[in-house]
Amino acid sequence: MTSTEVAERFRALRVVPVIVIEDAARAASLARALTEGGLPCAEVTFRTKSAADAIRRMRDAQPDMLIGAGTVLTPTQVDSALDAGATFIVAPGFNPVVVDYCLERDVPVFPGTCTPSEVEAALMRGLRVVKFFPAEPAGGLPYLKAISAPYGEVSFMPTGGITRANLASYLAFPRVVACGGSWMASADAIAAGDFDAIRAETERTVAATRGASTVAR
Repeated sequence: MTSTEVAERFRALRVVPVIVIEDAARAASLARALTEGGLPCAEVTFRTKSAADAIRRMRDAQPDMLIGAGTVLTPTQVDSALDAGATFIVAPGFNPVVVDYCLERDVPVFPGTCTPSEVEAALMRGLRVVKFFPAEPAGGLPYLKAISAPYGEVSFMPTGGITRANLASYLAFPRVVACGGSWMASADAIAAGDFDAIRAETERTVAATRGASTVAR
């Protein structure tokens, strides 16, 4: 799958669940809960040792699910994620080593950006969709609108402080492809095995994305 194809999937879904999972044995049930809730997508972060195994189990349980790896900090983690079945790579910041390695391997990569210099570094490498992180602490939607103004070719995936409460305002900004967040499937809910709650919150989130399309732009 190309970067453009992944970005189009993001546009269709509008939300990318960001997953922190300690016990990979819960990954299959999590994948089903997200898919049944209407979001067949996950960014499994490499904040835990279970990340690669979780990606593998989610891929086995839901072969058509869009699954990527997040918090990727090294080329070794890129390899581990791809070997497990990840389709795309997300990084918290703009690490040239990781980005260039992904481009060399022809892997869709969405690095984190928060400054004009980082956005321009992405542009120089041909990237047209980047992560905006940390969205709310950095200044939220007003800051995103300001930083994006000179870069008409670039679209953003805000992550960090996004919730169902502020989701619609971000999605109403045309330069936003999708938002990333963990509120649908918190680490605590996953650890507790509360997949009914995860499914229900995913459904509420999907409903909120439909409402976002009616917000004035």
